[in-house]
Amino acid sequence: MKSVTALKTLAIGTVVGAVAFAAAGDAMAQKKVKWKMQSAWGTQVPNAGESGVRFVDSVSKMSGGKFNIKFFDPGALVPALETFDAASKGSIESAWTTPGYHAGRYPGLSFMTTVPFGPQISEFLSWKWFGGGNAIRDRVYAKHDLFAVDAFSHGAETSGWFKEPITDLKQLKGMKMRFFGLGAKVMSKIGVSTQLLAGADIYPALERGVIDATEYSMPTNDIKYGFYQIAKNNYFPGWHQQSSVSEFLMNKTKFDGLPEAYQEMIRSATYTQVIYTHAIADSQQFGAMKTMQEKHGVKIHRWKDDQLAVFEKAWLEVVAEESAKDALFKEFADSYYAFRTGFKIWGDAQLMKLTYLD
Repeated sequence: MKSVTALKTLAIGTVVGAVAFAAAGDAMAQKKVKWKMQSAWGTQVPNAGESGVRFVDSVSKMSGGKFNIKFFDPGALVPALETFDAASKGSIESAWTTPGYHAGRYPGLSFMTTVPFGPQISEFLSWKWFGGGNAIRDRVYAKHDLFAVDAFSHGAETSGWFKEPITDLKQLKGMKMRFFGLGAKVMSKIGVSTQLLAGADIYPALERGVIDATEYSMPTNDIKYGFYQIAKNNYFPGWHQQSSVSEFLMNKTKFDGLPEAYQEMIRSATYTQVIYTHAIADSQQFGAMKTMQEKHGVKIHRWKDDQLAVFEKAWLEVVAEESAKDALFKEFADSYYAFRTGFKIWGDAQLMKLTYLD
């Protein structure tokens, strides 16, 4: 009896192995494909650029060198904030970018990157992937012959680099500041003159006085760009970006024309970077903060609770106002808040009040 069972097990294993080998063979037999990928971040930029390098390497390895996506640094093909049109027209096949960079065309797309006073990554991805968020994005992109998959993520950011400490929010009125996404609408509402700049353009703008202050990313990235050389006061928490998700944006016709195996490689490699980049980024930030303080003389500040309340009130006003004048923005907002209301049943049940020992 044991021998019969063993033979059956061996037979099943042989069939499974043969199928797996055949599948691998099919993938390896595919035609060679070369794509151009314009990145919004350079190869050496922590998390954002580095994840793009890992992504293209992964696709190349999975395809046995048959599917190669060439990484281009910002501006090498088109400006970092203009990849939407370039991919739509097919002048580039793809871009390593973020939906918030397309907000000039569709303000509601900023919901796809991050939301002020929003959730941690699990709840955010739950809405995007299974709560209807990405379905709205896909419909919008399809109008422009575009398709995207979530590409990498990271946790909360810092919320501002200032030359002088901000003791009163009245100091912000009239200030010129680089700010990203939906948070920029909040800052504009309280009197800040905001503009969106790609990472590499921020330091020169600070240096020349084109902007007075900036927010950008996490401490590792902010150190890389050297903001501390001009502005020594860094503010937390990142109320405007508690978790962020970027994208691998593609020309849809080009994606649809890929062999199915290559399409699956793209999904697999991007989803890997979603969690890998999030984890490695969080592992690096406390060390970066220590470096900022001890080596570069940065002063870490935390917004007061009453100041955060002002930001949140302004955000809720932005949601109401933008929803009233922009049907697509309203669709994103309604979907997002409906999901959060439902998720709260589960989320609240899991909350624990913890006491930490010094």
